[in-house]
Amino acid sequence: MFKMEATYRDSNDIAEFILMNRENFQRKLLSEAVNVASKINEILQRGNIDLLKNAERLALYVLENQEEELIAFAKQEGVAWAEHSLTLSFKLEWVQAIRRTLWHFLYQFDKIKEANTSREDFYNKEREVNDHVDQFLNNFFISYSDYKDEMLKSQRKLVEHLSVPIIPISTAVAVLPLIGMIDSYRIQTIEEKVLLDIAAVKIQTLIMDLSGIADMEIDVIVHFKKILSGIKMMGCDAVLTGLRAELVRKMIHAGVTFENQAETKGTLQQTLHEYLELDSK
Repeated sequence: MFKMEATYRDSNDIAEFILMNRENFQRKLLSEAVNVASKINEILQRGNIDLLKNAERLALYVLENQEEELIAFAKQEGVAWAEHSLTLSFKLEWVQAIRRTLWHFLYQFDKIKEANTSREDFYNKEREVNDHVDQFLNNFFISYSDYKDEMLKSQRKLVEHLSVPIIPISTAVAVLPLIGMIDSYRIQTIEEKVLLDIAAVKIQTLIMDLSGIADMEIDVIVHFKKILSGIKMMGCDAVLTGLRAELVRKMIHAGVTFENQAETKGTLQQTLHEYLELDSK
């Protein structure tokens, strides 16, 4: 079947040439990015991202050597795609399709102008255009990755704070059951949550149950001791329950004790019974 060749409106400027032949630009672009073409409306609805409009914007930044605008646009796009969890493979296919479409239009522009482009001019233009497209991709992926990393950090911080549940059992007494492995990252979260909650809730006695602690390295134990000192400095009494034999043995051999920072008791159940009885009197 005979396929009619597209006709192009003439212009003296390549950027204006693309704007004047917008329909041809979009048609060529969609033919170069088959997988993305079927997702145009879905991406628009999901992330309010107009791929065709943005492709034209990128093309003009590239052709007009607007480096600052191109970098800012790449970072903006990276955040948008990360925020809406859009597929990176689509973005890569789309930008490569823009690259091929740009070269198609550069060819059509020279063809209409019957330009006799020298080999040196051609390779300079090739390097310039491809460098700008690559610059967009690099800044896009960095921005995308940075945004995702920040999201992961904030989600991890939220999860860690939820894993430090300070439970009030009276107006002055609260319980903090600690469970699982406590590493250097989590001990910092414990420090932040404990000291802030003591100040905010006016806790006078904090019962910290360690029966669910699997293990603590020496540096973490030392950090924990500093937290206990901080609790005392804030006018709150720390009570430790459920210290396991393995942990106590490790502390003895390391020469670390909590006797000046906290009172130690047997089980959480016994300690709660004692404090509830005191509170009822």
